[in-house]
Amino acid sequence: MPASISAATPAAPSPAPSANSRGATAPRGLVSEPEGHPDRVPGRDHDHELSGALVLLMAAAAGLCVASIYYNQPMLGILARAFNAGQGEISIIPILTQAGYAAGLLLLTPLGDRLERRGLIVWSVAALAVALVLSGFAQGLWTLAAASLAVGALATVAQQIIPMAAQLAPDNQKGRVVGLVMAGLLSGILLSRTVSGLVSEYASWRLLFWMAGGMCAVLAAVLAGRLPVVRPATAISYPRLLLSLLQLFRAHGLLRRSGLVQGLLFSGFVSFWASLAFFLEQPPFRMGSSVAGALGVIGIVGVMAAPLAGRLADKWSGQGGNRRIIVLGAAAVAASFALFWTGRTSMAVLVAGIILMDAGLQVAMVANQARVYALDAGARSRLNTVYMTMMFLGGALGTAIGAQAYAHFGWAGVCGFGAVSSLLGFACEYLGGRA
Repeated sequence: MPASISAATPAAPSPAPSANSRGATAPRGLVSEPEGHPDRVPGRDHDHELSGALVLLMAAAAGLCVASIYYNQPMLGILARAFNAGQGEISIIPILTQAGYAAGLLLLTPLGDRLERRGLIVWSVAALAVALVLSGFAQGLWTLAAASLAVGALATVAQQIIPMAAQLAPDNQKGRVVGLVMAGLLSGILLSRTVSGLVSEYASWRLLFWMAGGMCAVLAAVLAGRLPVVRPATAISYPRLLLSLLQLFRAHGLLRRSGLVQGLLFSGFVSFWASLAFFLEQPPFRMGSSVAGALGVIGIVGVMAAPLAGRLADKWSGQGGNRRIIVLGAAAVAASFALFWTGRTSMAVLVAGIILMDAGLQVAMVANQARVYALDAGARSRLNTVYMTMMFLGGALGTAIGAQAYAHFGWAGVCGFGAVSSLLGFACEYLGGRA
């Protein structure tokens, strides 16, 4: 990675898009921007460079924050014993964490367009640190559940960092910068389960939460000193801000298609990881859940496809280039599920499939986000809110359907569901892009 990324100086406002630009702009009155270029950062000279160190910091911050919602999953058995809870009772912890994340996406993420972005990120990370530390001090199940709800909501600060990276990057390198930050976020998702499983099993689940809270506290201090001040992109009221989410959804067909395609791909992804531990316990592997967590590290190889996808998005500028990347990514995810089934007795084939699946998902995600952010520079946080909400709804649906598929049809059901969902994503992008 180069030492720095050159930033372009904003010139005169861009000319209005042509009438035949589908989904390129929001209807009049949808957003209200302050005067000047929506991407200009007050107090900064845009002839200066966006350093590689700052991009790496944002990538690490996104990964560390989003990891917070996955820490509790590998330790559910330990938590059940600690609180004398049954399987049904202890499941409330991850459920409320995910519910908090969904609520945060809808209620907090849009504020990135309304408030000064650096301050919003720093205070959100600091609040996340407090919620994590309180989780470690929880003496009762419902106290931990309440703290988990807060952790989920505040972890959405990761979705504030990605639009900020897109806003700071020059136009010809937005895809590359977003790809690098996404690689950090996805690494956090994959590594969180491994770290949590090891610390909670060999040390203490409380220590895990305290460590995570301490790292977020340090991160908040570092971000306060390193992030630039970014003025709000709109001055509309909070109720109108929330209403504009629906307006943006209705206004941009490309936003709807991007969210649908990514949701379909993500549904297969989460169904695989939710069922993998059960699959590995069966012959011929007979391995424990710790191995399933360790396989998350293998996924890091696939995550490295995210920066590559960003570079391709910059090279193949325009919606046509992004469409080609997304089609390739969806095809890779579909192919991975074919590998999972045909090589179901081989660990080497399983590993190869994981790398292919993660690479395909990340490639499609970066290209989808690159074109979503290009729709309206003054509404990036809200566009990201709609996009990510659709993606995580797909993930929630995938978790439910994947569990039923495994319960009734075993590994064949999971592979079949993953293949069908990814092929549907492929078809939606391929046919929708030609329409």
